[in-house]
Amino acid sequence: MRSARFAIFVLAPLACAPAFAQSSVTLYGIVDTGVEYLTHATPSGGAVARMPVIGGGDVPSRWGFKGSEDLGGGLKAIFTLENGFSVSNGAFQQASRLFGRQAYVGLKNDWGQLTFGRQYSMMTWAMIDANIVGAAGIGSLGSLDSALLADRFDNAVSYTGTFYGFTLGATYSFGRDSSTTVSCGGQVAGDAVACRGLSAMIKYDASNWGVATSYEELRGGPGSASNAVVPGAPGVAFTNSGDTDRRYQVNGHLALGPVRLGAGWIHRLLHGDVRSVKTDIEWLGASALYGVWQFDAQVSHIGNATDQADGTLAVLRANYYLSKRTSVYGVAGYMKNHGRNAIYSVSAGTAVPAAPFGGSNQMGFELGIRQTF
Repeated sequence: MRSARFAIFVLAPLACAPAFAQSSVTLYGIVDTGVEYLTHATPSGGAVARMPVIGGGDVPSRWGFKGSEDLGGGLKAIFTLENGFSVSNGAFQQASRLFGRQAYVGLKNDWGQLTFGRQYSMMTWAMIDANIVGAAGIGSLGSLDSALLADRFDNAVSYTGTFYGFTLGATYSFGRDSSTTVSCGGQVAGDAVACRGLSAMIKYDASNWGVATSYEELRGGPGSASNAVVPGAPGVAFTNSGDTDRRYQVNGHLALGPVRLGAGWIHRLLHGDVRSVKTDIEWLGASALYGVWQFDAQVSHIGNATDQADGTLAVLRANYYLSKRTSVYGVAGYMKNHGRNAIYSVSAGTAVPAAPFGGSNQMGFELGIRQTF
């Protein structure tokens, strides 16, 4: 009897102790850079050879933490903190922010996830499968519309959920960009829409194909920087909360064995302080795996009759995988500019685009190395 009482005395506190949920934190990253050569890289037509400021034949360099904690009943707490940096000089990207790529926390279960913080717009998530080249330093869609390189919202609430193959998503920002370079943090008393941003997405993915559509709207506000139309050229003044920058997107992707195809269209309507601009971007790309090689190709075009600035961009890329985490690559891009105000550059994917003179063409080449962890 004495032993039984002792056992109860010892075990009772353990039975009443709280159950600690299982949690995990992962460190991850990509280190990617190379050397590039660009023709017609100045208004006078000179060439330039350099290490790209952001770098990457495939993706910009980054490191981050992501974690989750099981709260029970299928509910999890999640977070992501992701930094972007330049390998060439070690500097932070995204206006020198510590976690400029992503910084959010939220909850997740079978009904989807709800997150709060700095996050991607649904425009990015909608095009991630159909955009073959991605955010490459040479030849990305950001060479035609720089916002597609960094389509993120500060101060944002976001929801995504997947049901029977359909993925639904929406993001609302109370102040889309509070960096000093844009100065459109919003959240000002007396103006309910200044500097706000919103986006929505519907995707459907089957086993070997998928389609997606998205909508995004940005609002102007006091102190907001001009909105770029042609990267490297003066933008459109955007300082009133009634100003709008809207993008409509439709795309699709298809996998045929080792070959993946992607195509899409983005229609943009920008209404600024004193003028409006309409642009259309179309693209078609293909990717193929052959042993340790991956070959990618993409052609994209922007139509901008308002500014007499059309451009057609073609890019070829080859990755040779030394291992699952390390590859070397080569990229070649060609930009055909049409119109006296067309100064699109194959290198607009970097922080310092080398814009040619109006109406001239440009070629770009890059050799690089990438490692993931």
